[in-house]
Order: sequence, then C-alpha cells, then structure tokens
Amino acid sequence: MNEVILKTRGLTKRYKDHTALDHADMTVYREDIYGLIGRNGAGKTTMMKIVTGITEPTEGEYELFGQNSGGSSAGKKRIGSLIEEPAFYGYMTAYQNLKYYCLQKGITDHSQIDKALELVKLTDVKDKKVKKFSLGMKQRLGIALAVLDEPDMVILDEPINGLDPIGISELRDTFRTLAHDKGITLIISSHILSELYEVANRFLFIDKGRILKEVSKSELDLECSRCLVVKTDNTKAAAVAFENKLGISSYKVIDSQEIRVYDTGTSIPEISKAMIESGAAILGIYESGVSLEDYFIQLIGEAE
Repeated sequence: MNEVILKTRGLTKRYKDHTALDHADMTVYREDIYGLIGRNGAGKTTMMKIVTGITEPTEGEYELFGQNSGGSSAGKKRIGSLIEEPAFYGYMTAYQNLKYYCLQKGITDHSQIDKALELVKLTDVKDKKVKKFSLGMKQRLGIALAVLDEPDMVILDEPINGLDPIGISELRDTFRTLAHDKGITLIISSHILSELYEVANRFLFIDKGRILKEVSKSELDLECSRCLVVKTDNTKAAAVAFENKLGISSYKVIDSQEIRVYDTGTSIPEISKAMIESGAAILGIYESGVSLEDYFIQLIGEAE
C-alpha cells in the first residue's frame, strides 16, 4: 500500500448559517494526481484552504504526512499551493518575481529559481516581463512559485480555468512532470472532469460541501465504460455461465440482481441463451455507459 500523505476525517467548515464543507473524508497517497471535482462553490477551495492552513476547520481533523496537523505547522511547510492568484509584478521578469518571493520565503539558494522555471518550461522566457505573458504562462509561473521551496505536495485550485487548449495541454505536461519525474503529490481542483481525467489517477466528487464519491481512475472507467447490464434472479449461476459457456472474464457483480458485462464482443442473444441453459432467469438485458460529464451529473442527481 502506498504511503498516505493526507487523510481527513469529518472535516467541516461553517460560516454562520452556511456549511461550506460537511464532514468530508478523503485519502491522498504519495505521488497521486488527485482530482477534486465539483461545481463552483461545491467546497473544493474550502477543503484546500483548511489543508494549507489558510483557514481552520469548524469540526473534524486531518493528518499530513502521518502527523496530526491540528497544532503543527511542520507538515504545512512541505506543501506548495496555488489557491489564490499570486501577486506577480507585471513590470518585473519571471525570474525577478520568483527572486522576490525567495526573499519573502527566506530561500537563500537562488538556483531553486532556475529549477522551478525549468520544471514548468519557462526557462526561455525567464527574462521576459510578466505583463507580456499569456494566461497559460502566468499559470505555469504560479506553479513555479508553488514548487519554489521544493515541497512534497502541491495543491492547485482551478489551474486550467480559462485556458485555451494549448495552455491546458502545456499544464498537463507540467502535472505529469511534477508527479512522475519529481515524485510530487498533486491535488488539483476543477469543475471540468474531462480535463482532469487526462492526468489524474484518483478522483473525489463533491457537491454542496458533501463528498459524493471517491474513486480510482480504473473504477471510474468501469462506471462509465460501455457494457451490458444483466438483471437476473441468480447472479451466481449467471456468472458461472458467462465464464464456462462464453469465456467471459470481464464482468462485475454489482448486487444480488445485477451484473455488468464489459466484454463487448458477446451479443445479447448469446448471453440470453447461456443464462437460460444455466437456469438463471432473465429480468432484463440492456446496453449502458455514460460520458464523464453525465456520470458527474448523475452523482449530483442521486445526492439531491
């Protein structure tokens, strides 16, 4: 089992009569690219602000790097973040801006500036004034600031919001480099599931401050992929028929009356015949599968 980097238990944040986060549980492992998915105002930013120490929870607790973070700042020092837009000075270059923040953070080794700029592929424009940067370049400079003091985990709030396809593609490459080449754990929030799907390996869905679901990418693929939904009164007999009569191994028993078959090369008549021969009654067979966006909408609908 991978090392747990962050674990929350019943994390709650209330502002007078408004509950921004409601008993949220989540688990992030080392080198995860962990996607926080939710509509604007769902509670994503509140979660990130609590973990980074910007605000305190009303209830609940959380652990950072195996240590309870209730009264300790040691774990927070190992986190880089881009939650609120950093104040870059447009008349200064990218290098000068990061040097300024080195002074703010007490970083004396200025070689870390070049390392951070190289990591986000801004080395060639380090002497360019920030006011001439595109939105995507400014976002990457913000990430350079987040990794300036070489953190173990980086938290990014809506980093792809407002970017064009080229800017999004460039950030995807940056995320992969941080996680796979540098071993940095990433938590990235977005309201666009399809964009995070390209890079994240685990996802947490949140709406109105409440956790809807936490899934791995493989589990999400199973939930969304095309399949045949088989309803029967005897899932055990049906499963035996699938394996012995049809050679199907790609299926999942959902509950006492439902099996999902992911072997799309097997037809409905073939499955029906095998089930009848096995003595399993057919209550229904139909094709299923949803898009990533529809899956998210479906989760919200079920919660409401």
